[in-house]
Amino acid sequence: MPIPLFNSIASWILKKRIHQIELFIKYPHEVQEELLHQLLSKANLTEIGMRYGFDSIKNYTDFKNQVPLSNYETFESQIERCRKGTQNIFWPTPIKWFAKSSGTTNSKSKFIPVSTEALEDCHYKAGKDMLSLYFNNNEDSQLLNGKCLRLGGSSELYNNNNSYFGDLSAIIIQNLPFWAELSSTPSNKTSLMAEWETKMKAIVKESIPEKVTSLAGVPSWMMVLLQNVIEETGQKNISAVWPDAEVYFHGGVSFKPYRKSYEKLFPKSNFQFYEIYNASEGFFGIQDRNKSDELLLMLDYGIFYEFIPFQPDSNADENKVIPLSQVELGVNYALVITTNAGLWRYQIGDTVRFTCLSPYRIQVTGRTKHHINAFGEELIIDNTEKALARVSAVTQCVISNYTAAPIFMKEGTKGAHEWIIEFDKAPENLEDFSKLLDQAIQNENSDYEAKRYKNMTLQNLQLHTARKGLFYDWHRKNKKLGGQNKVPRLSSSRKLLEELLEMNR
Repeated sequence: MPIPLFNSIASWILKKRIHQIELFIKYPHEVQEELLHQLLSKANLTEIGMRYGFDSIKNYTDFKNQVPLSNYETFESQIERCRKGTQNIFWPTPIKWFAKSSGTTNSKSKFIPVSTEALEDCHYKAGKDMLSLYFNNNEDSQLLNGKCLRLGGSSELYNNNNSYFGDLSAIIIQNLPFWAELSSTPSNKTSLMAEWETKMKAIVKESIPEKVTSLAGVPSWMMVLLQNVIEETGQKNISAVWPDAEVYFHGGVSFKPYRKSYEKLFPKSNFQFYEIYNASEGFFGIQDRNKSDELLLMLDYGIFYEFIPFQPDSNADENKVIPLSQVELGVNYALVITTNAGLWRYQIGDTVRFTCLSPYRIQVTGRTKHHINAFGEELIIDNTEKALARVSAVTQCVISNYTAAPIFMKEGTKGAHEWIIEFDKAPENLEDFSKLLDQAIQNENSDYEAKRYKNMTLQNLQLHTARKGLFYDWHRKNKKLGGQNKVPRLSSSRKLLEELLEMNR
């Protein structure tokens, strides 16, 4: 098919999808209610469906009362049986793909089931919607006249009793239609290379000659790739390498610490940054407006949403779980999903906050396990990201990575938070930076402010500067290079911080 004709057809399909998105925006509760009934009806003869009486569930209240909340630990034995070949446990259609996730709630690997429906009606649908929403806001876009530079994980797939597991990006690439490769770089062969650093060199060599019009990947790892491109080409920025590049679709980690660096890499005033919210368990949100920091919650991907008001270090309370129709603005919620891959009332481990209720727009605020609450300060990632962004702007520094943990009280000493930050561009005065950061966190978090009052409980935070490449070396040491792997930003344990400080000597 000639490229202009392909682009014309693709553009028409993308615009048509906007009308369907407008439908769930107009009738969000009806769409979610109908979706729940479809999921229950499809799975009523599975083991889970018969155990919890799916065929007797008439409404959301029945669903909430009959089906318990779950997490990976409660689901693990059923997933392992499925991986060994038993089907119809939690989803009726055969599941042979499992997205391997290192997970950030604990250190062991997770194997998230990926059904055919999840691939088609969630992940691939979201990929098209990402383009639909972008085109809807940028009618003069020439994105389809070039290729998308995609960056996934180290993506080898492994066979296990006729089921396959690996990085989600590998599963998606493995199942893409042949024509999708024509609009992407690098090739599937290169994308699926297992060894990260070898693959990085191959991507650079293969992609530099291409006409790249868009990019997609996790900001931390995409930054590594783009720095390699700069080194290879000798250019000052990426816009000089790929002058037709017009948008970067990013997700996986907060973009706030990386924004300044990316704006320097793409200095064009009309270059766009579009955020997405996806995970091994599903695809949940897409930025639907230019220059926005909010994500439209996607309601017709085969995912039914529930929410739990989040309190650090407290167990989920079944009685506090609410559907979409009952959420409020500004509340931090732990996300619960029921999916077309057989995850039932599954606590994904992410927290979100609603910024708009018509339509439903969210911001990702962190992880349920990633916070510091050693002294009742209830510090979450959203607090630290906003504080760092503000202080970085004031001190003209650029941060590439960080983590923080508590300094516990001992006899005769007070507590504090201890940070280690890797800078791309360090502030002129680290002591001033430390004081400004501490104050900015107080401004974001009243509980932290109360504990800092006159140093009664907490003293000013302690700051270490990481050597260049420390966090990358930590990923390599722990075999976590690429993909959605990331360093936990906050922890009430000192284990990670102590490991990094030891490597920083």
